[in-house]
Amino acid sequence: MARKVVHAELRNILLQRRQALIMSLRGDKSLLNEMAQQASGDEIDFALDSTQDEIYSRLAEAESRELAHIQYALEKMQEGSYGKCESCECQIPMARLEALPFSTLCVACKRKVETGVINIQTGNDWSHIDDRKPLDGVRLSELDFNG
Repeated sequence: MARKVVHAELRNILLQRRQALIMSLRGDKSLLNEMAQQASGDEIDFALDSTQDEIYSRLAEAESRELAHIQYALEKMQEGSYGKCESCECQIPMARLEALPFSTLCVACKRKVETGVINIQTGNDWSHIDDRKPLDGVRLSELDFNG
C-alpha cells in the first residue's frame, strides 16, 4: 500500500514539473521572438544575440526532453506499469523513483546500458507522444524547440 501512496505523490510532482516545463517553453519561445525583433546591426550585439539564442535553444531542448520523459511516466502510471524496469521487468526501487520520478530502468539495467553491456530502447523518445492529445491545451508542435 505504501508504494501506491508514493506513486500518487510522484504523480503530483510529475504533473507540477510538467506544467512548469510547459510554461518555461512558452516563455522561451516568446523571449526568442522578442530578441529577434530587437536585433541591432552591430556585429558584437549580433554575436551576443546569437549566443543567447543558442543558450535558450539548448535549454529548450533539454526541457523538452524532460517534458517527454515526464509525459511518458504519466502514461505508464495511467497504464498501471509505472515503476517497472523496461529491461528486466523488476520493480524499480522507490528510492530511485523518488530521486528521478521518470526512471524507466532499475539501477542495474541503467549501468548495463551506460557501459554498453546491453543496448535497449526505452520509451523515452518523442515517437510515443501523440500530438493529437494536447498537454494542458498545448500541442508539442506549437512549441518552438529550435529557436
